[in-house]
Amino acid sequence: MKTKIYSLLLALSAVSAFSQVGINTAAPSATLDVNGTMKVRDIPSTPALPGYEILALNSGSAQVSKVDPQLLFDSNVNTSVYAAKKSSGITLLSLGLFPTGFRAVNFLAAERSAGSASLFSDSDNTYIIPSNGVYAVGFTFRYGSGLQAAILTNTPGIGILRNRGGVGTLVDSRSFSGLTIPLLLSLTISESSINSLYTFETGDKISFGLTGSSALDVGLLGTSIGSFYIYKVSN
Repeated sequence: MKTKIYSLLLALSAVSAFSQVGINTAAPSATLDVNGTMKVRDIPSTPALPGYEILALNSGSAQVSKVDPQLLFDSNVNTSVYAAKKSSGITLLSLGLFPTGFRAVNFLAAERSAGSASLFSDSDNTYIIPSNGVYAVGFTFRYGSGLQAAILTNTPGIGILRNRGGVGTLVDSRSFSGLTIPLLLSLTISESSINSLYTFETGDKISFGLTGSSALDVGLLGTSIGSFYIYKVSN
């Protein structure tokens, strides 16, 4: 019996003397260093995260550390998200780099409904692309009440313009649609939307405006409404 007690004491003293234990390694670099796979037979589930932390593996050192779950949520924040709506004070702006017939709506950073003001420039009313990638973009504009007597001369509509290094390119557009009742009248449905994906580069400036705008009655802009959203979806 004494021999067993002495052996146990000797084993405990050895554990105390060697504070790092290795499995499949003669040179452990942590309190428990496992050089190989690990299997856990039973893992209880938890219905909520409060009070719990997540284990994460450092791919460089193979060290396992605990992580606050909130950090995972915070790291998924999409900092490119931006949306704005303008329902009054609409004017159309023209610059030399714009294609013929395109005039930008004078959106302002103060009119944003989501996103950081730093993503938008009031000096030229553009959203500034923060990084290369594919972006989801939506633009809707209702001209006046949304239904006008025929104004389809010069095919008015809406458009999205990209300014890259001082060169303006119309990346997408939609014309207002028309409706004709024979012998009675012709109407223009003066509301349109664009929703699609586009590839942009860092520093590109995106304008939202009207195409064929020379045929439009500026007086109706006072009752017009415009809105857009944009955010990065992929590299």
